[in-house]
Amino acid sequence: MNETSVKEALAKVIDPLLGHDIVTYRVLRTVEVQGDDVLVRLDIPTHAYPLVQRKELQGRITKALEAIGAKRVTVVADVNTAFQPAPSDKATLKGPKNVIAVAAGKGGVGKSTVAVNLALSLLKHGAKVGLLDADVFGPSIPTMLGTPEVPASASKDSKIIPALHQGLKVISVGFFVDKDEAVVWRGPMVHRLLQQFLGDVEWGDLDYLVCDLPPGTGDVQLSLSQLIPIAGAVMVTTPQEVAIVDVVKGIAMFEKVEIPILGIVENMSYYKCPACGHNDEIFSHGGGKRLAQEVGTDFFGEIPIDTRIRFGGDAGVPIVASSPDSEHTLRFMDIATKAAIKIAAGVLSKPKRSSRLAVIK
Repeated sequence: MNETSVKEALAKVIDPLLGHDIVTYRVLRTVEVQGDDVLVRLDIPTHAYPLVQRKELQGRITKALEAIGAKRVTVVADVNTAFQPAPSDKATLKGPKNVIAVAAGKGGVGKSTVAVNLALSLLKHGAKVGLLDADVFGPSIPTMLGTPEVPASASKDSKIIPALHQGLKVISVGFFVDKDEAVVWRGPMVHRLLQQFLGDVEWGDLDYLVCDLPPGTGDVQLSLSQLIPIAGAVMVTTPQEVAIVDVVKGIAMFEKVEIPILGIVENMSYYKCPACGHNDEIFSHGGGKRLAQEVGTDFFGEIPIDTRIRFGGDAGVPIVASSPDSEHTLRFMDIATKAAIKIAAGVLSKPKRSSRLAVIK
């Protein structure tokens, strides 16, 4: 055995979540061979990579190397969040590695609920996460997260320090206007606000920045696509046709600005009676899954109608924070895993781009 033969063997090991070999997708970092002993170091591309699949990957590596004569195989896996450095024309945002947009074709489908719980789920997985409330005209994130442990403030050099909610860095226009005051701005003012929230906020080193977008296909979506690279969008819908039609328009808009669709979440999918356990499909059922099949993207899952989810948002304690072991939290954790893996696969499938070259015209 030598380093070459070991790498050749590992080039046949398929990552159970990424679906490709660990050499081509740069999960393998280094190998060290000493006689019959092999040390393999891996870069796990996201904190949301489940432990079960990590153990499965370790088992595949061990089996592949034992087949070529290894007596002892040691696998050391470190998380190194996969991301593409921003090109020079989209270098407004400093710190966050990946931006996830949470969008919907129409209002009232629970987009903000999904955004908040997705951000908290990524945080629960172990990632460093921020949440940007880009819904300028209807900011609901301050209500859904409650009173922050550390409120938003200004630093000595006039930078904005984001609020801190349960370890989550958060910024929203709702922090700076009275809750009963309407935001009546034209497009250019919204664009300047987004520039400030992206360029003047001290986000720090984040693995993910989740952006809660306003419904529809307006100024905010276009401004964000111009200002920063977005790793992908999670589309939120309810099952009925009237919501599906608007989501199709939203997907078309993201395709025009070259933002990939990570997947579709069907919210308010059904109501489960707590007394008898019967599922009542109030808003129809399965529309989100059918749409995902039609447009060729992933279906991330169903979120049922449940008073605990609604109450958590109204009370400022989202379900992922209030009931960390509940069935609903597990659903959001699974959605977070699927989104993070989809981002990692997209990054690792492309040639590695130098961060130095990315900022030089």
